[in-house]
Amino acid sequence: MTTGIRGFLTLALTLMVLAGCTRLESEPPVAARHIIAAATATVERFTTVKQLAEAAKHIPTARAVVVFPDLVKAGFIAGGEGGNGVLLARAPDGSWSAPVFLSLGVASFGLQAGIQQTEVVLAIRSDGALKAVLENQGSIGADSGITMAVYGAGIEGAVTTNAGADIVAFANSKSGLYAGFSLEGAVFIRRRDLNEAFYGVGATPDSILAGRQSNPVADPLIQALAAHK
Repeated sequence: MTTGIRGFLTLALTLMVLAGCTRLESEPPVAARHIIAAATATVERFTTVKQLAEAAKHIPTARAVVVFPDLVKAGFIAGGEGGNGVLLARAPDGSWSAPVFLSLGVASFGLQAGIQQTEVVLAIRSDGALKAVLENQGSIGADSGITMAVYGAGIEGAVTTNAGADIVAFANSKSGLYAGFSLEGAVFIRRRDLNEAFYGVGATPDSILAGRQSNPVADPLIQALAAHK
């Protein structure tokens, strides 16, 4: 397959994945609350999953954290992942910000088959990586200069020794079997609809992370992250 055709198909598949993951099962105000509740459960569960306990130690020193409580991956020959989640950044005083809503899409190629539901926590360890995820909505991987190390319960090829990685991903498979796991080429999309539904019209990622927006519904999630010390 030529580079041009591969690139076109990758883009097309990514767009299809994104189209799927941006659809919500309920109206944005309800969906936003559901995502917050599910993300809280994921963060809390990562303290009890033995295989992830060591990797979770990256959270206290992270510049920011992204939580995708229900990332769905499926495919045959061409695969894709998608899901909705939240990003919280470290404030100057060391506390966690209110959450910003994001969606993620990934397209991949290769011999693969199966379906898997995975909860993922990304520990972002550099300002450059945070900018790539939040501001540029760019892809993660060699092309962007942002490196990622993946650690997962039951996931082949997991690594935790890459001290120089900009992002460390913790993945826990909730159901199904899948040969391999990767967020290479992940595309992050800001969710204006969910941010405004949760905080009010005009809410932006910048205003949320700066502390100008708040919602007490997010307090349990913030407290769950703060418990990682």
